[in-house]
Amino acid sequence: MRGGEIASRVLVTNAAIVEAVRAYAPRTGLDLGCGEGWLVRALPEVSMVGVDAVAGLVERARAAGGGEFRQLSYEEVAAGALQLAVDVAVCNFSLIGDEAVRGLFRAAPTYLRPGGHLVVQTVHPLMACGDAPYSDGWRDGSWAGFSSAFADAAPWYFRTVSSWLALFEEHGLRVVEMREPLHPRSGKPASLILAGRRDEGRQAGIP
Repeated sequence: MRGGEIASRVLVTNAAIVEAVRAYAPRTGLDLGCGEGWLVRALPEVSMVGVDAVAGLVERARAAGGGEFRQLSYEEVAAGALQLAVDVAVCNFSLIGDEAVRGLFRAAPTYLRPGGHLVVQTVHPLMACGDAPYSDGWRDGSWAGFSSAFADAAPWYFRTVSSWLALFEEHGLRVVEMREPLHPRSGKPASLILAGRRDEGRQAGIP
């Protein structure tokens, strides 16, 4: 990220997630899977907490500043370790698993205030599907777009658009917005952004 090696992020998706978050005018926020903390620093008007499981990334984020950074795994977050009440929580290309992701969604009441929003940016399923069947399931990882220093990409869990929508709804988050940022050169979707609202009194699995 710091080297700007991913062209689609520089051209489209970085600005897209910042714009999507700012649309809700949050005062407080949480970046789940913050890496080196670039998104926290891109939102100086928001009091942000960044969380990542990788100690080295958290150390770099703290050194760069711009917010509070904690080292926690998704499993620890799912167990309620954060105990926050923020206006917006963001997952920016940081949801690659299955059960760990479901755990984060189940734990939303432990870090998201009633009326707050969970904003997710992910690869666009139609573009990421390739020649494989358009159905949920594990896929081989790829570091396409990164430098040759990156190798042995981990597998990731593919979800269709309808599966992403269901994931929000199943965990008590009403989907209020869907964005499909377009790549300026190809004219095709560069990502999918979904925002779910935690309505007061609404529980997971109950409409």
